[in-house]
Amino acid sequence: MIAASHLIFDTALGRCGIAWRGTRVVATSLPEGDDAHVLSALARRAGETAAGEPPAPVAAGVAAIRRLLAGAAESFNFLDLDLDGVAEFDRRVYAVALAIPVGETRTYGEVARAIGEPDAARAVGRALGANPFPIVVPCHRVLAAGGAIGGFSAPGGIATKRRLLAIESAHAPLPLFAASGGGTG
Repeated sequence: MIAASHLIFDTALGRCGIAWRGTRVVATSLPEGDDAHVLSALARRAGETAAGEPPAPVAAGVAAIRRLLAGAAESFNFLDLDLDGVAEFDRRVYAVALAIPVGETRTYGEVARAIGEPDAARAVGRALGANPFPIVVPCHRVLAAGGAIGGFSAPGGIATKRRLLAIESAHAPLPLFAASGGGTG
């Protein structure tokens, strides 16, 4: 197997990473506090990687991630994602998630119905929790029933999910660190 390369880069929310083989993206990471955590997140998905300069399609993905995290509406459908080794069920879930426009959300149940498995909402959640391409495959746009925020296995948990949704204006702004009175400042 061809060894993967990686790039760690700055965004409005912190350091992110992307790993690729050839021109295919094999993993991305959500914003982390430091490079060691970014590399760890990429290694969980891509194995050991070497630092490198991304080819043009991957560099375009980096630029799109930066713009999205700065508040622009971005789609990542142009990226060639390496889905080798990804279960067929998960591939279908990721395809539906990729189709969710910036500024919109779906529920786990809606995604399950969209893939033709209406009783598989929990399995959809598990697939999204294993997403090797966070941000690119926007698992943060999938919510629990009734619009509840649901879970998020990324660093920062649901606070990170809320922040991503707030950037995209997809979910009613919820104070991340508000006092129990719920007042605004």
